[in-house]
Amino acid sequence: MSLSTRRVALLVAANTALAPFAIDAYLPAMPALAEAVGASIHHTELSISVFLFGFAIGQLTGGPLSDRLGRKPVLLTGLLVFCLASLAITQVSSLETLWAFRFVQALGGGACVVNSAAIVRDCFSGREAAKVMSTMAMIMMLAPLAAPAVGSGLLYLADWWLIFVFLAIYAAFLAWLLGTRLPETRSPDQPTASFRQVLGNYASVFRQREAMGYICAVAMSFAGMFAFITASPFLYMDYYGLTPAMYPVVFGANVVVMASSNRLNIRLLRHRSPQQNLRLGLGMQLLSAISLVLLVATGKDSLYTVVPLIMLFMGQIGLITPNAMSSLLETFSHMSATATALMGSIQFSCGALAGVLVGAFEVENPWPMVLTMLGVALLGNIGVRVLVGRHAGT
Repeated sequence: MSLSTRRVALLVAANTALAPFAIDAYLPAMPALAEAVGASIHHTELSISVFLFGFAIGQLTGGPLSDRLGRKPVLLTGLLVFCLASLAITQVSSLETLWAFRFVQALGGGACVVNSAAIVRDCFSGREAAKVMSTMAMIMMLAPLAAPAVGSGLLYLADWWLIFVFLAIYAAFLAWLLGTRLPETRSPDQPTASFRQVLGNYASVFRQREAMGYICAVAMSFAGMFAFITASPFLYMDYYGLTPAMYPVVFGANVVVMASSNRLNIRLLRHRSPQQNLRLGLGMQLLSAISLVLLVATGKDSLYTVVPLIMLFMGQIGLITPNAMSSLLETFSHMSATATALMGSIQFSCGALAGVLVGAFEVENPWPMVLTMLGVALLGNIGVRVLVGRHAGT
């Protein structure tokens, strides 16, 4: 391929950033949005889980279509759906309508973003793919760092609806950027799969023990992240008394640590395998989750004690996600978008379920969040050690 590493990383990161912008930009506006739709903040926070479920379905259908039709047609169609749904959300007046249009918005976003890892795999393999994915992830993390600040600024300028206008404009910009700067990366020589073969491809991933171990690692770390993201507007602004203006600053600190761990991952890959880095990240995540539970149990939780441990937990995603994804795609290079779609759909479904566990019961303390984070960290570690094995990839 004639595409350079940097160009692929930049284009794919811009595409992948659509999801964190759609999820994180409206977090500071959650109290205002709850008031606008006449619902509690906890039930309005469930719009995050609705988005994640829609995103999972969008990936599950968009991945096989991408392997069949090519990357660009699926990318551009997904962006159009996302753009139109974002504009529709600006007119909602009830919680149910908000959930409905967030679901449609997510279908388009999932079909679009599922192509990112497949494009990388079209162009690179092995450790080079892991390095590109780490570079992509590091660039992409500017989105969740900037998104709450952008949302807070737009909320100050007008109201919550301006955030969704911004999302529509970003999707339109992406359609222009990817339509004019990204060639079709899927080789025309690759065979196309029938519907029966697609189901068989998904089944082949499920039957592969190591593949399911890598998927488990990504899905559980993602679930832990969304347990925090769903709880954070209530926990930081209502429970610990943080102001909406300071919320993006404290939230963004997590992203700085994630970006740093991505940079560390690139350095460690010179001497260590992706599987070794993956196990390191999972172990550190479990340690931070145990510490959070102990803090809440002893009543010593506060912004000053909870925030550093959440930063440590979130930071490990920079070691877990790129290494697990590159290991999975190395095994399924012949159907990379389908494998990515399955991983993404499980990942986002687990994130949605974690959000439901945290937000659905309207518990006015940190226990739902910290227990969910501990549970998923345990499952991630067990999944990799049982399904992948201790010595795989070393």
